[in-house]
Formats: sequence, structure tokens, C-alpha cells
Amino acid sequence: MPKVVLVTGGAGFIGSHLCDRLMDNGNTVICVDNLITGSQKNIAQHLSRNNFLFINHDVAKPFTNRKVTKIDEIFHLASPADPNVHSKFSYMAHPFETMQVNTVGTWNLCELALKHSAKLSFASTSEIYGDPEKSPQDEEYRGNVSPTGPRSVYDEAKRFGETIVSAFVREKKLNGRITRIFNTYGSRMNIEEGRAVVHFVKQALRGDPITIYGNGKQTRSFCYIDDQVEGQLLAMEKGAAGEVFNIGNPDERTILDFAQLICKLTKSTSAITFSEELPQDDPLQRKPDVQKAKTMLGWKPKVDIEAGLLKTIEYFKQNIS
Repeated sequence: MPKVVLVTGGAGFIGSHLCDRLMDNGNTVICVDNLITGSQKNIAQHLSRNNFLFINHDVAKPFTNRKVTKIDEIFHLASPADPNVHSKFSYMAHPFETMQVNTVGTWNLCELALKHSAKLSFASTSEIYGDPEKSPQDEEYRGNVSPTGPRSVYDEAKRFGETIVSAFVREKKLNGRITRIFNTYGSRMNIEEGRAVVHFVKQALRGDPITIYGNGKQTRSFCYIDDQVEGQLLAMEKGAAGEVFNIGNPDERTILDFAQLICKLTKSTSAITFSEELPQDDPLQRKPDVQKAKTMLGWKPKVDIEAGLLKTIEYFKQNIS
């Protein structure tokens, strides 16, 4: 049965793909985004449709709109997510907005969900695990995070966002769940961001040296956007109130291996350089344990890294100058 679904951060990378799937399934979508890091270009295909409403709004402020009289589900994805200190789209560039949207904004959306008797899913992050002391990271692991370092404006804000949702579930019977998103890639990534996929693909396509922070031995696990969106939908559909799910691909690779793979797939002659030290508090390892999502949601990543990267590279070829 079609639903009315509110998506915060709906003009962003993951949010816009989620809006696509929700629209394809016949739902009415309310896309809320203040466009700090999102873009209306990502949702342009829906703006003229009767069952799609875009609202330019900061969810750190209470949400009211006379056109919205019913909400069945809320996906809260709004937040800067780029960790690169040199990017104008990063949470380093927007520290206070990042803290507010994940705390005050999360609180506001929990209240809104209760008002409409709606289900809520809070998009948290693998960054709540910090620089982990165990691998892979399962949902019971409490993390190793600096509360005062430069990344804490994102890491700790997401951790407190999880606390808010969990308290609303316990004390006010909110039908809320939490997803921890691991590195995700695909079309509509902001080509001006500084995340590894964006950084490496742009440099490889331009023939510029590929710059790696540190020695390249730090690991990441990359999940293709289609798999991520499927995980988000299943967590909302099948995830019980109060549950937390890792949504990511456990295919762990070193950053150096990843850069070399991008060179291979782009047929680039770019040299790989190690010119910069690791940023402060940059995690050395990242690998999700997704057994809980497999067991409870029937979800697992299906797109392998090479197939996903080839699609992503084609998108970048069409969108970089």
C-alpha cells in the first residue's frame, strides 16, 4: 500500500537515490533538504510530479508545512558526511550545522514521528566506531572515539543522535530504528567532495597523481548505492523498534589497493603518491559485520566493487570537466 514518506537530506547522494526507489514503489515523497551539501539536480526528475514535494528546510528547526497532513515514515539522512578537511562540503567546514542536524534535528524528527504515529529510521554512521579496536565491527561494539577531536563534531553528534532515538523508543514508544552506514559510493556523489572515491576517480580520469593520506595501509569497505538503499528500505520495513543495523559491504581493502583498482578500471597512467600524513583521528580499519542485517532483514550486498566502480566512473566521466 502506498505511503507518505518524509526523507531528510533527500537531495543528497544517498537520499536522492532513496527518493527514487520510494517513488518507483508508488509512494508520496516529501523531500526535505536545506541544500548545504545536497543539490536540486539530484531530484530534478521528480519536481514536477504530483506525489513529490520538495521543501527547503533545516530540520534543526521545527518542521511545519500546511501541505503535509500525514506522514507514515521518516528517513532521517540529513547531515554533511564528507570528512575531508579541505572540502567546503565536509562536516569540518560545517561543524555547528553537523552537530545540530544530528542532535536537535533528530530530536525534532522523533517528535514529528510521534505526532504522526510514523515509523522513523535514523541514518547513523560507521564513524561511531571511531578507530576500532576490533574487526569486523558488529552492532554491539561501542567504539573508540575521541569526544574532543576535529572529527567529533560528526562522530559524537551521530552517537548522541542514536542516544536520542533510543531514549524516544524506550520512554515514548517511538517506532524508531537506527542504521549505521558504511562508506557508500555511486552516481550523484558530489564531485566537489574530498571522499576517497571522488578524490581518486577524479585524479585518475584527469591523469593527475593520486594522492593517498599516510602509507595507504588503512582499510575501508565500500558499498554500492543500490545495495545501501535496499538496506535502508528493509531496515524500515522489517527492523523492529530499537534495533540497530550495520549497512555496508564487508569486502575490506587497503586504500592503496583501492587506488590501484581505480587506476586499472579507468585505464589511467596516474602515479600514486604518499605526500600527506593521516588526518587526526582518521580510522585505520573499517569492516562491517553485517550478519544481523542478513539474519533479521534478509539483506546482503550484491554488487561487487569492480561492477559498482565501473558505473561510478561512467558517471564521473559525464560530470567532470
